[in-house]
Formats: sequence, structure tokens, C-alpha cells
Amino acid sequence: MSALDETRQILLDLSHDLGAPHRQLAILGEGNTSAKLDDETFLVKASGSNLESLRDTDLVQCHFAPLLALLNETEISDDAVDQTLFRCRVDPEAKKPSVEALFHAWLLSLPQISFVGHTHPVSVNSILCSPLAEALATRRIFPDEVVCCGASSVFVPYADPGLKLAQRIRERTEQFRQSQGAMPRVILLQSHGIITLGGSAAAVKTAMFMAAKAAQIFVGSMPLGGPVFLSQADIDRLAGRRDEQHRQRALGL
Repeated sequence: MSALDETRQILLDLSHDLGAPHRQLAILGEGNTSAKLDDETFLVKASGSNLESLRDTDLVQCHFAPLLALLNETEISDDAVDQTLFRCRVDPEAKKPSVEALFHAWLLSLPQISFVGHTHPVSVNSILCSPLAEALATRRIFPDEVVCCGASSVFVPYADPGLKLAQRIRERTEQFRQSQGAMPRVILLQSHGIITLGGSAAAVKTAMFMAAKAAQIFVGSMPLGGPVFLSQADIDRLAGRRDEQHRQRALGL
């Protein structure tokens, strides 16, 4: 099996796991996934395709360069964005890539990032569509949330899906990297959904599943007075423990 075929299969398996109905992470055409192939190209889910039933023909190989250049545009029409999405395809007969290929391209260009997953979980969006959205990103509730999702997440205020959202994700992620001195594992999009990223498909799944569990616990605690957040000292202690770092490696993080 070639490296391209192997990455395709890993991405299909990741997509099917994220799209499994019992997880309530995405339905119909919601969400998308991507994988870096090399410094010039990546794979991304085709527009309108279904994560649960994603097929090989629903994965589009794209060039990074046209999409990354588009992120620097301030005034551009929706038609021009569409033209770039078609133009970035390696195979001109392939399906149209998701408009969110824009943020996938940028995230996959970051150091040590090889896979990205994006979903719209019922649990997470219950909070992201509420006044408590930012607290989900900046606070932590239990130890495994710190281990799997990091000490904090990137919070992105609502932006129009497509170019504006990709630009806002770039802005907020760069601010996070500068302030935290680390790469985020989770990006939360207000009134939209969640992105998880890492060096492997396992890292994407681990952060996604634990973030969904944390959101369920957050919501479940509300009738009892709301969540009791971990202190920053506790978070720092968990993030720095060698045994927890060993567990992170075992989990593919």
C-alpha cells in the first residue's frame, strides 16, 4: 500500500468514527476531516459528503498554496472563493472540496499537525450556542480533560463560515500559540462547532471524544449549581506531571 493510500484509509476510518450516529458529533453533511500528505498537498472531505458513509471518492487532494494565499485577501467575492476551491484540486475531475478546506489548509501547515477533525456535537454546541461558550474553552472540569484536550482551548467568536471563519481561526490560534507557548489540541467555534488537531488521527479522536464528554458533564452539572472548575494550579500540575505525559504518548497525543 502506498503512503497516499495508507493516509486515505486512515482518514476514512477517522471520518467514520467521528460520523458514527451514536456519538452525536455530526449528521447529514455536517463536519469535515483532513490529512496532510506532504508540504504541497493534503486530503480533505468533499463538500456535502457524509462523515459516517464517506468513501474514497469523497476525499479531495488539494494544493495548499492557492488556499493559503486566499487567507490574506480582505475583499473577495464568494464566487472567487469557489473558483479557488475548484482550482486547488490536484485532479480537476474530483469533487468540490468543503469551503472549510480553507482552515484545514492553514491548520495542516502548522508544525507537527498532520490530521484535523471538525464536527458539530450536540453536547458541545449546547454550550457554544449559550452565554457560557467561552468558559468551555478557558476552564477545565476534571483531570482527563486537561490530559486529552490541553490546559485550555482556542475560543473563536462567531464568524461567517468560509474565508472569514478561516481568518478568525488563524488569528485566534496564533494568539493562543504566543500566549500559551504550545499548539492547541482543541478549537471551539462559537455557535458552530469544534475542531481537534494533532500529529495523528488518534490525537484528533482522543481530543474530540473527551471534549464531547466534558461538554456533557458541563451541561449535566447545571441543574446542580453549575460546574466546579479546577484551579489554575491544579491544571498546571496535571499538565506537567510525567505520568500524565506518558499517558498522552500512549493515547497518541
